[in-house]
Amino acid sequence: MEQVTVSQLKSQLSAWLRKVKAGTTVVVFERDTPIATIESVRDSSRHDDRLARLERSGQLRRAAKPVPQKALRSRAPKSKRSVVSALVDERREGR
Repeated sequence: MEQVTVSQLKSQLSAWLRKVKAGTTVVVFERDTPIATIESVRDSSRHDDRLARLERSGQLRRAAKPVPQKALRSRAPKSKRSVVSALVDERREGR
């Protein structure tokens, strides 16, 4: 495990990323306080374990089928009434 300051990381990002790709874990410090860890994501089983844990806890729901790219690019439909008026109505009704 290696340590680097934010300014060093910014000035030599490519070199640090090469180290990470080689398997080194890098801890980023800001004013003597660790703020981030950079590590390789080569171990996909660990990534899958994390996704499974999030799914079990209800924080993540995996898609049943791939989302079409067209749907991601299209704009959300316009609401027929404003969010503020809906919120005011809910508060009047006691919800």
